[in-house]
Amino acid sequence: MAVVSSPKPRVHGERVRSARERRVRTRSRRRTERIVVNTILLLIAVLFLVPLAWLVMASLNGTADLRVRVPHPMTLDNFHRVLNADMTYRPILNGLILCGGATALCVVCAVLAAYPLSRYESRYKRPFLLTILFTTGLPITAVMVPVYAMFVQVNLIDTMYGTILFLGSSALPFAIWLTKNFMDGVPLVLEEAAWTDGASSMQTLRRVVLPLMWPGITVVTIFTFLSMWGNFFVPFFLLLSPDQLPASVSILNFFSSRGTVEYGQLAAFSLLYSAPVVVLYAVMSKVLGGSSALGGALKG
Repeated sequence: MAVVSSPKPRVHGERVRSARERRVRTRSRRRTERIVVNTILLLIAVLFLVPLAWLVMASLNGTADLRVRVPHPMTLDNFHRVLNADMTYRPILNGLILCGGATALCVVCAVLAAYPLSRYESRYKRPFLLTILFTTGLPITAVMVPVYAMFVQVNLIDTMYGTILFLGSSALPFAIWLTKNFMDGVPLVLEEAAWTDGASSMQTLRRVVLPLMWPGITVVTIFTFLSMWGNFFVPFFLLLSPDQLPASVSILNFFSSRGTVEYGQLAAFSLLYSAPVVVLYAVMSKVLGGSSALGGALKG
């Protein structure tokens, strides 16, 4: 009697080979995708690093131009020429006064405005939030002409406090939106416990909410200061006296009316101009320490 072999082992072997080939193709496709993604990210990193490399090399180059090249001759004369009161010290001090004062004003007002929006319900809450969202996208150039006319009428033109007031108010919508989102993360039960102990709303805000959302306040402060530190348009319009101009406007001094540019001095000034922002970010990052106060508040 003839014995017919079963086709099951052959079918099983084909399935195993097919599954192995699919795994190989999947692994190869993932490797290709990873290479493509890493290549794109590397190109983006190069695009960001090239201007930074030019700043560093041009600041040390006695014959700097627009090319990225090794400094020859290497010198510190560019820094010596810009390190004086008229070109660097006073403009950076003016910028710190303007941006620091406007940031402090903006953050305080943002906290006071975000607290009722986060904690209380009202039929006007949603329209108000939508209005804030709309004003965050409003270009500053669209309001500068009427603001300039108003500042002339109320004698705020060419004044530091008037410019601080406008810078703080122009950054307020975005600061309110951010602060409210951070404040929503603070549990309401902690405030209710403070109210039970007899604390008022302002005491609860100062002693309970703000310590718990300190990382969020820090983020709002950094974003607000950064947006103001590089602002050229507002102080250029509202400040007329050269001795009151911040560094973001005085950088025009390196561009002559004939179209020539002192690239080495411009690069050196740009590095010094970036130093306060780097210091602020480093200090705030050290204060935050990568931790959140909510973790300990909710234990137990």
